[in-house]
Amino acid sequence: QVQLVESGGGLVQPGGSLRLSCVASGFIFNNAAMTWVRQAPGKELERVSYISNRGAATTYADSVKGRFTTSRDNSKNTLYLQMNELKSEDTAMYYCQWGSYKGQGTQVIVSS
Repeated sequence: QVQLVESGGGLVQPGGSLRLSCVASGFIFNNAAMTWVRQAPGKELERVSYISNRGAATTYADSVKGRFTTSRDNSKNTLYLQMNELKSEDTAMYYCQWGSYKGQGTQVIVSS
């Protein structure tokens, strides 16, 4: 069955960095475009980034453009999200997503 397992979240000060990872199984990862989404308390789910199946194309939400970078290693079935210059408004649960499948999420808290 499809499994998506995120990791790498934590507590970080404003201006800091984190790198999230998502290990995928149960489908052909190198055929799959992937997204990162996030949900802050009391807010709607927000798409953060998209990456095509081979990583040639990426897009970002305006709120993270220039600060976040998504990448993937198809040999490891792993998706990444490098987050730099973190702000308090980046605090959320972060999920990797393929179609209708999401993982359990990893919590990111940006606070001094």
